[in-house]
Formats: sequence, C-alpha cells, structure tokens
Amino acid sequence: MKAIILLGTLKQEGLSNTEVLSEFLAAHFQKQQVDCSIIKLVDHRILAGTFSDMGQGDEWPEILQQLLSVDIIVLATPIWWNNQSSEIQRVIERLDELHDEVLADKKSRLEGKVAGIVITGDSDGAQHVIANLSNFFNAIGLALPPYATLSVLWEGQKKGAKTSRAELMKKYEEDYAETAEKMVRQMLRFVPDK
Repeated sequence: MKAIILLGTLKQEGLSNTEVLSEFLAAHFQKQQVDCSIIKLVDHRILAGTFSDMGQGDEWPEILQQLLSVDIIVLATPIWWNNQSSEIQRVIERLDELHDEVLADKKSRLEGKVAGIVITGDSDGAQHVIANLSNFFNAIGLALPPYATLSVLWEGQKKGAKTSRAELMKKYEEDYAETAEKMVRQMLRFVPDK
C-alpha cells in the first residue's frame, strides 16, 4: 500500500507548519505499514498550465506518474486568505487534463484511489478549503471517505509565530493523534481490493 502527500507549503526554507503536520500524518501511515512519501511542491519546477506536460523542463509529468502509482493521495495546504495555497491550486490546474478525459467519457486515471486533506492555519477557513478540494476530488474520480481530513487551526501556527518544530509535534501528538489514526484507518478502508 502506498500513499503520497502533496505538500503545498509556500516555504522553501525554514519551519513549515504544514510540512511538520504532513510528517506527523506520514508517521501514522507508516504505523499501518503504508509506504508514505511527501512531495514538497515548492521544491519542483511545476509550470503553469492545464495540461499534463507543459514541456520546457516541467517536473509535473514525473509527479503525475507517482500519483498514478499510489493508492492514497493527500493534499496538504496552509490556509491563505480563506483558500488553499497557490501550490495546491497549481496541482488542481495541472490535473485539469485528467478532468477533460472524464468529460470525454473516459475512465478517470485516478478512479479507485482514495483522497485526504491536511490543513494548517491560525483561524477559520478550513471548511471552505475542504469544500473546494472535495468538489475537485469528486470531479476527477478520487474517493474522499468520511473523516479523511486533518485540520489544525491554532494560533501557534500564525504567520510570524516563533513556535518550534518540537512544540508543533507536541501539539499534534497531544491533540490530533486520534484524528490522524482515524483518518488513516478510514482511507485504508476505502482503498479497493486489488
């Protein structure tokens, strides 16, 4: 069983709340013997566009091949102005060609795969992001099970906070371990038998 977390942090360097929460969730996948990798999108050259391959050194085709080879896909995003990050929006735009295939009555290449959502922020907005991403998952054939979201809205994650990695992990472990375990169990339940 394999999972990928597409990490939509905007931070190329320094501490990222969303990256730490993604690592926290990845550890819960590994406890269930799920091979989980994290792709930090900002570290890759993903060109703007709505096709699977935009040429010119575009790294999206390699990432797409990884998505097509796993059972579970999780989008992890901070909330910026009540929306998902621009990195996650770029993923949605780049997967548009797969949606075009569905509109042309072809089977989705993502059908049978299970989705999840990770969100960090310091104030409300998670429901809006979950609604956006859920609608997108539905349109491209990904199954989002009940309880397959992990949202941490906490002032310790606000922009400019001096919260350490250890403090973040302590918060996640103390307050969100059960949620993460339930999320992983739910996603595993919905992966079709091969």
